[in-house]
Amino acid sequence: MSTKPFRLGLIEDEPAAMERLQNMLKEHQQEFEIAWTADSVSRSLNHVFKVDAYDAIITDIQLADGTVFDLFEKFKPICPIVFVTAFDEYLVEAFVVNAIDYLQKPVKREQFQLAIKKLAMRLKSGAGRINYDSLAQAIAQQTEQKDLRYVIRFGEHMRVVTSNEIAYIYTLQKGNYIVLASGKTYPMDKSLDQLEKELDPQRFFRINRQMIVCREAIGPMQIVSKSRVKLTLMPVFVEYESIVSTERSPIFKEWISV
Repeated sequence: MSTKPFRLGLIEDEPAAMERLQNMLKEHQQEFEIAWTADSVSRSLNHVFKVDAYDAIITDIQLADGTVFDLFEKFKPICPIVFVTAFDEYLVEAFVVNAIDYLQKPVKREQFQLAIKKLAMRLKSGAGRINYDSLAQAIAQQTEQKDLRYVIRFGEHMRVVTSNEIAYIYTLQKGNYIVLASGKTYPMDKSLDQLEKELDPQRFFRINRQMIVCREAIGPMQIVSKSRVKLTLMPVFVEYESIVSTERSPIFKEWISV
């Protein structure tokens, strides 16, 4: 006895990305059919309220007239969602546990196959509603944490530095300094203890009492005495050796491997 395919709503504002999703779904015509498509929050509203017209949604996050969470504020769907996103991996990790899955742009065919398989299993099982309130809150918290702003004062000048610019921060002769990915160094008023609490722990790690490093600034690594790890940083750091302390080395090795 044949069963009807599950009906999908597709929300995507990039024509090429929409076409790719539709083409990949052709390989799953027995399980899924496209019920409707939309390219904005406003156009999606015309469809999402018709809850009997679809079983699941595949959606981008950033749309031309807002984010998909603007849509969810107006209507909280009870169906499963697969997110398509250009957000980096650190933001995605905030909500992948709550969603069915996410597809990182550009969408890879093998990732799509796995997402569709999980979606089919979810629909067949009749599992309950996803907590989209918690999902939106987690993303908002990650967004706030992702791009912190610091006012740097040096002499009679000042400038704003975002956390995305930071390569590493270090202490030298009772002074704190921030080094940007561009290579520029500035004095920093805040202590390393304060910065360690504020900065995204997925991107920044305090390797010892004197230094916090950004994941993207870490180059070649070398095991030295007592299983400590010596780091080569980009831009190059010359004030002293950047070595992960003995007590933090096991945690660092776990952090850097994620």
